[in-house]
Amino acid sequence: MSTNTATVYIPRDTTALSLGADKVAAQLQNQQPNINIVRNGSRGLFWLEPMIEVATPKGRVAYGPVQPEDVESLLASDFLQGGSSHPLYLGLTEQIPYLAQQQRVTFARVGVTDPVSLNDYRAHGGLVGLEKALALQAQAIVDEVKTSGLRGRGGAAFPTGIKWQTVLDAPSDKKYIVCNADEGDSGTFADRMLMEGDPYCLIEGMIIAGLAVGADQGYIYLREEYPVAHAILNEAIACAEQANILGDNILGSGKRFNLQVRLGAGAYICGEETSLLESLEGKRGMVRAKPPLPAIVGLFGQPTIVNNVISLASVPDILAKGGEHYQEFGTGRSRGTLPFQLAGNIKQGGLVELAFGASLKTLLQDFGGGTRSGKPMRAVQIGGPLGAYLPEELWDTPLDYEAFMAIGAGVGHGGIVAFDDSVNLSQQARFSMEFCTIESCGKCTPCRIGSTRGVEVIDRITNDEQRSGSLEEREKQIELLEELCDTMVHGSLCAMGGMTPIPVTSALKHFPQDFLPNAAGNKAAQGADHA
Repeated sequence: MSTNTATVYIPRDTTALSLGADKVAAQLQNQQPNINIVRNGSRGLFWLEPMIEVATPKGRVAYGPVQPEDVESLLASDFLQGGSSHPLYLGLTEQIPYLAQQQRVTFARVGVTDPVSLNDYRAHGGLVGLEKALALQAQAIVDEVKTSGLRGRGGAAFPTGIKWQTVLDAPSDKKYIVCNADEGDSGTFADRMLMEGDPYCLIEGMIIAGLAVGADQGYIYLREEYPVAHAILNEAIACAEQANILGDNILGSGKRFNLQVRLGAGAYICGEETSLLESLEGKRGMVRAKPPLPAIVGLFGQPTIVNNVISLASVPDILAKGGEHYQEFGTGRSRGTLPFQLAGNIKQGGLVELAFGASLKTLLQDFGGGTRSGKPMRAVQIGGPLGAYLPEELWDTPLDYEAFMAIGAGVGHGGIVAFDDSVNLSQQARFSMEFCTIESCGKCTPCRIGSTRGVEVIDRITNDEQRSGSLEEREKQIELLEELCDTMVHGSLCAMGGMTPIPVTSALKHFPQDFLPNAAGNKAAQGADHA
């Protein structure tokens, strides 16, 4: 391969950009102006970003993490021919163990294609699902989604096909498709990665959803803090409109579907579907009482599908290959795959797409490689800031919805945050209550007031205030905290207040020693001993 025809892939994903990908691209283009640089999405190996790839006859060869100052030595090491002599050489991309051990279904194109190239999208299997859907009746599309066993990937895990059936059956001349892209859970980035790396997959999924229920208007409610995703989505939507994939004549079928991106209001509560709808209508993001369900009375009072990014992006593959094929992945009632996101104190942070059924330990050790600090891993939180804290003895639990429910936890959106042995779980429990006081919409008393009282009670427990060191008084405070948590679970209007107690009760159950007086100070001293 000569240098003037070489193709180099440099990610335009937010993580890669934050680590200097634009500067690497500029430096390479400056030194080799004739090469073809493709700005792809990230493969999700974040500890290796910016990870750049070069096309060779044997396949794409990866190098990383690459900085601008590495470009000159890379070129001197036959990088453009896939040379292996450079220290940043990683080998054939698809053979990197972190990638090779995954089951990429929804993320099959992410990091592979130019995200805004329709030709690239088609060449890698895009639009096959839409073409098949256009030839089916609405009920047949819904039936295919039901057969797949797909459940909501935003955290609630409600069967997607049943939600679609409800909207299809609801009598109305106007229906809507709303994508919840307000990805606010700690340690999560799968939605962002997909929107930045394969936006047409989401667009195609939303069009199919529209065909399935008779909706001709869609909205992507996008987290305000995702400017790169915003730009890429708008560019992809404009290209799709020009190619008659969106608009009044979808692929010449005479059917219509229009799509717009709307920026979120910067509030965690707007990730809750009814609060999101309020915000989308231009109101303050506050939770609606249910019933009625959004599937019956949703956006502007009309039947509305509200699905997460990954839920909708899973649909094109289901229609293209059939619901039964999707059923082949997973276990029990948890079918298909989920993109797990490794974050926190983890050596190899990134995205890992696997079929349901793998263990948490597999993700933490085989993919994550242990803690970044090198200290023993003590606790893991999965499911966002309102997920349970799990000790090592529970890390063999299979990653599926029912298995996690059985241990008082949830898979949620697949975000996994790791902590080493310097963590104090009473402080983390306090954080969840404090987080709720800040992010609560304030509509219901258990959430608004309960979280404030929760912070105060945890402080009394850990600081030994007003108790003169009495063990009996401490037990009373813990009992009060448990009763408060129970009230929030059963009295809150939505999952915000209902789930806030989960980190607290899990920390109390699995790490009770951290709630002893002065535990925070003792833990800090332990951390100093390790240093």
